[in-house]
Amino acid sequence: PDMSENEEAIIARPTGNGSSIVRTGFGTTELDHRRETQSTAMAERAKAEVQARFIMAMQRPRDIDDFRVRLLKHCDRKGFAMQAEYSKPVGGKPIKGPSIRFVETALQEYGNNNPAAICVYEDDNRRVMRVTMTEYERNLTWDLDVVVEKFVERKQPKDAEIIGQRTNSYGDTVYRVRATEDDLSNKIASAVSKASRNLGLRILPADIVAEAMEICRETRAKDVAENPDAARHRITDAFAELGVTPANLTDYLGVSVGQASPSDLDELRVVYTSIRDGEARWADLLEAKRAERNETDPSKKAASAAEKLRGKIAARNGKANPEAA
Repeated sequence: PDMSENEEAIIARPTGNGSSIVRTGFGTTELDHRRETQSTAMAERAKAEVQARFIMAMQRPRDIDDFRVRLLKHCDRKGFAMQAEYSKPVGGKPIKGPSIRFVETALQEYGNNNPAAICVYEDDNRRVMRVTMTEYERNLTWDLDVVVEKFVERKQPKDAEIIGQRTNSYGDTVYRVRATEDDLSNKIASAVSKASRNLGLRILPADIVAEAMEICRETRAKDVAENPDAARHRITDAFAELGVTPANLTDYLGVSVGQASPSDLDELRVVYTSIRDGEARWADLLEAKRAERNETDPSKKAASAAEKLRGKIAARNGKANPEAA
């Protein structure tokens, strides 16, 4: 073909093993032999999938009002409302928010979005997962790198490989041991779920999420009002599966479960969801609750009282008999 000196011609000539690309320009000619490989096929497939998602988003855009109605309908269901909120201690105070299960359902109803997670780095001590959340209608993508350490903490390491140790807030020695495949899978799943929840809240309408949480609270309150005893039994049974006894719940609330108010029962439901989803640990939640009431650990309080008593006795004996003191 006719070309100016700044133009380049690309002529594709098929061969038996693929195609040959002849590039001519600037007084030179280059021949590039290309073959179809598995990596090329996979790249083309991924490209086609992404293009298909954007095309579907353009052809079937979401209706915000329809999304709101369908999400609030979920919130009227007792089973969904009971696991829609979490609580965890931050800075010594409990904070609440939409749970992982709530955001997963909201994203399904919202549509035209794609949560994904891929491994971008791994060595003997950690694995880095890149979690992304893409909203196709607005071509908006949020991503977050999650670092998962390949160790778990145990008070009794048994035969596990010990990496290190530390002293927790209760003065107990906790050992860091090498994580098994099951432990690592659980840590990765929990970390990815939390990151997906946080990224999902960035694309969901905040006003509809807040309205849905209010409906969930009303649904839970209605369930307690209809049958308080059954609600208490369900809560104590659920915590028992996590190894938390009714005595532990009494320590958390400051009153027995039988005397708990509807708001106390609702708080226990939220705490249960947090522990089950891996948002927080029971010991941390209990410590934060005691700090909120300006209380300390009963065992530490008793030890402190014993120290004061021994000090008083020693002082009294010293006055009566200085040499014996």
